[in-house]
Amino acid sequence: MKQHSKQRIRGGSAVWAVAITSMAGFITALDNLIVTTALPSIREDLGGGLEDLEWTVSAYTLTFAVLLMFGASLGDRFGRRRLFAIGLAIFTASSAAAALAPGMNELIAARAAQGVGAAIVTPLTLTLLSAAVPVERRGAALGVWGAASGIAVAMGPLIGGTLTEHLSWQWIFWVNVPLGLALIPLALLRLNESHGPNPSLDLVGTVLASGGLFGIVYALIRGNAEGWTSTTVLGGFIAGTALLVGFVLYELRAKHPMLPMRLFRHRSFSAINAASLLMLLGMFGSIFLLSQYLQTVGGYSPMQAGVRMLPWTAMPMIAGPLAGALSDRIGGAPVVTAGMALNAVGLGLWALAVEPQVSYTALLPALIVCGIGMGMFFAPSANLVMSTVRPEEQGIASGANNAIREVGGAIGVASLAAVFSAQGGYGSASMFVDGLIPALWVGAGAVALAAAVALLMPRRRKADSATPGLALGDAPPAVTVAT
Repeated sequence: MKQHSKQRIRGGSAVWAVAITSMAGFITALDNLIVTTALPSIREDLGGGLEDLEWTVSAYTLTFAVLLMFGASLGDRFGRRRLFAIGLAIFTASSAAAALAPGMNELIAARAAQGVGAAIVTPLTLTLLSAAVPVERRGAALGVWGAASGIAVAMGPLIGGTLTEHLSWQWIFWVNVPLGLALIPLALLRLNESHGPNPSLDLVGTVLASGGLFGIVYALIRGNAEGWTSTTVLGGFIAGTALLVGFVLYELRAKHPMLPMRLFRHRSFSAINAASLLMLLGMFGSIFLLSQYLQTVGGYSPMQAGVRMLPWTAMPMIAGPLAGALSDRIGGAPVVTAGMALNAVGLGLWALAVEPQVSYTALLPALIVCGIGMGMFFAPSANLVMSTVRPEEQGIASGANNAIREVGGAIGVASLAAVFSAQGGYGSASMFVDGLIPALWVGAGAVALAAAVALLMPRRRKADSATPGLALGDAPPAVTVAT
């Protein structure tokens, strides 16, 4: 009773918690896809080649993925409200730095810093929300929070295109600044401080994972420019792989591991995470190229391109609830598998339809099929992840799955762009299509492989009926699409 009164005096009401965390989730989710429709304008203004554009996207997703679970641990140790405000300050300042960037190198550095801020903010939105909202109202609160992030991802290309066309590409970053500046004092005044049960920090694991993933993504991005057998590229692959192996070995023996390897002993947990990585690899890499195709080849303005992406990016908001209801009836595994198969078909339809001159109506079936497939994948897959672990491990399992998805997105951009640049380029519409088609087939193959991996999951309805908790580090499915 005393604690309840204290919360009312501090103003840490459930309504304030929902509003603040939902808005914070909105701005960090928005930056997953808002940049995609601005890429041609950024390239025209700042110069640079394909690899610079890749880093503009991957610098954010990579730092976000690697530091996601570490950000949650920082909040547990030093105070969740305090770190939430610090994360917002980092995200806001780096957004301003991105808007003011005089060149590609400065923009990429600012995007990496944005990812650091987002990695701190995103998992703490859920723990702060969980602490402020009573259990009996938590489902509704989570629905509002998830809807805000889902809308951000769905509208990201449209918002980015509109701001780029009517103002400038810099405004896709400036838009975060007033929101961040408003949220920081509100968080400090209206949210209650809390700490987690495990204050340990896995610094060694974080460094090993960060270095390993950076080495592999760097090698993928530099492969065409320097040669796949060059010392730099081979060194990146070898060093990155060695560091990731070292990460696994260290996590097996660490007292407080960032990612407990024992979780992967469960066949369903391993299968859904492997499938998630492959799914995001194919889909995010494809979105990176297709958003540019609509402008570079299709001739659409940034805003028009964003509108035409909506059948894909917004469809999960319609298909997702239907997929959730269906998974309650037949289990999550077959729904997730069907969703991945539909995504592979959709990317194949894209590859068959793209030409230097093609009408939008010819592309519409591929957009719709991909959107339905994404909706069938994300909601049931989150439930599958949560149902494979004990309740006390749901936070770390959820954080791991979201991190793996973001890693898949970063690798997808690098690998599909490598295929694109090896076969085509920006020189003309026909050159762009020459590179795009094989890249889309690679993306379709990755997603088809994800569907095959998902078949390894046991078809047990019981596993899908568990209700996931409001877990530490759990991000809404939509957020990682677009990471």
